[in-house]
Amino acid sequence: MQPEERQHRIAEYLQRVEFASLEELARAVDVSQSTIRRDLTILENGGGIRRTHGGARVLDPRTDEFVFNARDTHQLAEKEAIGRACADLIQPGQSVIIDAGTTAFHAARYLESKRPMVITNSLPVANLYGSNNAVEVVVSGGVVYPRLGVLVGPLAIESFSRMHADVAIMGAGGITTDGVTNSHLLLIELQRTMMRVAQRIIFCLDHTKFGRRSMAPLCGLEAFQTVVTDQGAPQELVAALRNRSIEVVLAPSQPGGASEDAPPTPV
Repeated sequence: MQPEERQHRIAEYLQRVEFASLEELARAVDVSQSTIRRDLTILENGGGIRRTHGGARVLDPRTDEFVFNARDTHQLAEKEAIGRACADLIQPGQSVIIDAGTTAFHAARYLESKRPMVITNSLPVANLYGSNNAVEVVVSGGVVYPRLGVLVGPLAIESFSRMHADVAIMGAGGITTDGVTNSHLLLIELQRTMMRVAQRIIFCLDHTKFGRRSMAPLCGLEAFQTVVTDQGAPQELVAALRNRSIEVVLAPSQPGGASEDAPPTPV
C-alpha cells in the first residue's frame, strides 16, 4: 500500500470513530505503530487531525454520533426510567464506577441519597457532583475527548487499573445472545479495565440496544451480572438473557417522560 493511500484510509477511519489509539490505527491499516506515527505527523501537518498522547483525533468530525448532548436526547424517557431503576440497585456508601454513556449518566443523577464514592471518566458526571458534599468524586486522568465529554487514552486506563469498586455502571452500543458490543475501540479498552476492577457490573441499555451489534465486541454474557432496561425490550431476548443467569431489570414506565422529582441536569 502506498503512503498516500494508507494516510487516506487513516483519515477516513478517524472520521468514522473520531478518536483512536496508535494500536487501533495500526490494526486498522495493518502496519506498525512507528509507521502510523509518521503518517499522523504528515496528516497533522495537513491540518485535518491532531495528535494526542497515544493516538490522534479528527479536528472536524462529520457526525454527531458521539456528541453527548445529541445522544442524550435519544430515548430520554426510557433513560430516565432506567437510571432510576439502576440507582435503586446501589447500596448506601458503595464505590461506583460510572462510564461515559448517556444512560449511565442518568443513573448517576439518582445516586445522591446513597452517598456513594463515584469513580468516573465522564466530565458530565464529574460536573454533576463537582460541588456536592454528599458524593465523593474521583476523576480519572486521560485525554479530554471534547465532543463526548470523556477522558480516554493510556492515562485513563492506567488510572482505572489501580482502583477497586463495588459496582460498575456501564453503557454499550448493543447486546445479543453473543454478548455486548460497542462502537469505539478506544472506549472498549477502557471499559474492559473498568469491568476488571469492579465486583459487580451493571449494564444500562435502552430497548434500542437489544438485538443490535455495534462495531466491536466488548464482552461475553459471562462477564457481567445485571442489565437494566425499559419496558420496550424484546421479550424473547430478555428471556434468553435470564436463561443465561443474567438478572434483567425492567424499569417501570414513567408516563409523561422524565420524573418530576428527578434532579436537574447541569448545563
